[in-house]
Amino acid sequence: MEDFPFWLRAQHLLNFVLIGMLIRSGIEMLSSLPRLWWRNDCAPGTEWLKFTKRELPKEEGVYTSLMDEKSVHPLLSLPGRENIGLGRHWHGLSVMLWVLNGVIYVIVLFATGLWRRLIPTSWDVFPEAWESLKTYLSFDVPDISHFQPYDALQMLGYTFVIFILAPFMMITGVAMSPAVRSRFPRFVKMLGGHQGARSLHFIGMVLMGGFIVMHVSLVFLVHRDRNLVNMVFGGAETAVSPARAAQATVIMVAVIVAVLVFWVALSYWSLADRPRAHRFTAGFTEIGRKIFLNWLRPQGAKKKGYTDADISEFHWTNGLPPTAEESQLWIDARDRNWEGLTITLRDDINDVEKVLTIEDLKKLPQHSYIATHTCMQGWSATSRWTGVRLTDLMDQLGPRPEGAHYLLTESYGLAQKMIDNRPREPFYAAIDLDTMAEEETIMAYERNGEDLEDHLGAPARLRVESNHGYKHVKWVSRVMWVRDFADYGDGRGGTREDSALQAFNGRI
Repeated sequence: MEDFPFWLRAQHLLNFVLIGMLIRSGIEMLSSLPRLWWRNDCAPGTEWLKFTKRELPKEEGVYTSLMDEKSVHPLLSLPGRENIGLGRHWHGLSVMLWVLNGVIYVIVLFATGLWRRLIPTSWDVFPEAWESLKTYLSFDVPDISHFQPYDALQMLGYTFVIFILAPFMMITGVAMSPAVRSRFPRFVKMLGGHQGARSLHFIGMVLMGGFIVMHVSLVFLVHRDRNLVNMVFGGAETAVSPARAAQATVIMVAVIVAVLVFWVALSYWSLADRPRAHRFTAGFTEIGRKIFLNWLRPQGAKKKGYTDADISEFHWTNGLPPTAEESQLWIDARDRNWEGLTITLRDDINDVEKVLTIEDLKKLPQHSYIATHTCMQGWSATSRWTGVRLTDLMDQLGPRPEGAHYLLTESYGLAQKMIDNRPREPFYAAIDLDTMAEEETIMAYERNGEDLEDHLGAPARLRVESNHGYKHVKWVSRVMWVRDFADYGDGRGGTREDSALQAFNGRI
């Protein structure tokens, strides 16, 4: 009988560590919007599952998704305490390592021939698995002779988790990326849209968590001594001495405790210096975005995935319109139907500006499309957006200045909060030039054929469909060519990057 080689035991341990990080960071992400829908407009009262007692108002624009956020203790989530940005980064980092570990595991599994121990090669596995299940349900234990080294029920369970559930989690996970959705809209619609993918991903997480609990429990309940000795020392022993079993038990319990301590330590390490944790996690996950997402560009005019029938009845918001204390200029212009309100186009490298009125904006070439807006917290809504492509808008200022590497958009509205609780500053976001040039990056002034609503960014807002909503600046006051976004704000590329520690690259 073959033993349990070191690589197999090491990868099982790493898998345990990473799945724990995934679930804990997933809890942090879910706590930022503790509701699940099948409907893509996330209309109040239509959730199929929620983890909050708060009731949502039916009126649009009076309740933001940040108001719905819940704080989870660091003992339970990664990192906890309403840190959705860091939670997303830890989730992305864990996914990258988990997938890499899984790919290596499958390759070595087939290269060594050990796959035959996991994957059934006969239909007899089903009646045998049924007999094992009946044995467990009767609170009995199958004879050790059934484990060679796994019984039929284990084989089916492992095959399902490794070759069905794990890929399912990957597929539903990437389907929530705006870059993937804007490039492959039909793929995302096939999964029920953003909310369908989000709900399916949650169900997959529950199944994965249930499997882990059952798997670990059976290790200690069914032929425990044999299991622990084989898992710790790598042998394939059917009869073990009490001393050997005790030694294995101590080592196994110590490892589990160490992993639990490591999970919690990651949370407190992150919370001790959040900008440091942001630099580490966002820098690491950017590797994955560069490899798998940055080359994906929206289909633009070729996109056939969405029609007017997909337009949502309800649209959430994150952030409320400017108040008089924030921008009296915006308030006064709103009362005059935007007469006199301007958008400044600026070359911040050469100190050159041009001012456009909203009427000037509407005279430029018009561009319209249907797209799904997603917030990094999880809500979504589909609308028809109409406006001016950003490339056409900035052409009004003349050719792109030499040395300009980013476009920075600023709002009449202020940030909801600052990371260090200093006075709130104007909301802003920077994008790179490739993203700016995408066909579905526009300055929108209409939604669904009507003037833009106040709570959704009137009179003009940025739309960057390949990125999450924190890049879509509302109530735009100016748009600037800049040399480096590091010279503005806290240097992370936007208000949500500065205050919520999101990634500069909002493509997932």
